[in-house]
Amino acid sequence: MCGVTTEVCVNTTVRESQRPRLPLHRMSDCCASYFPEFHDMGLRMIKAQGGIFGSVSASAPVIAALARV
Repeated sequence: MCGVTTEVCVNTTVRESQRPRLPLHRMSDCCASYFPEFHDMGLRMIKAQGGIFGSVSASAPVIAALARV
């Protein structure tokens, strides 16, 4: 999952994906916000409570994993 406005568009998509329980992984360096503190809080919200809304990492590990497939 990537996109613009971490705390709005991206987080809303992540939350809506929970209705069919789709597992999502957010790439922290592939989304952004006008306000750095909102971006950081948006990422923390996804990881909260043991990753109830998904997981978060940088894009490099995801790209490396896909390259091995």
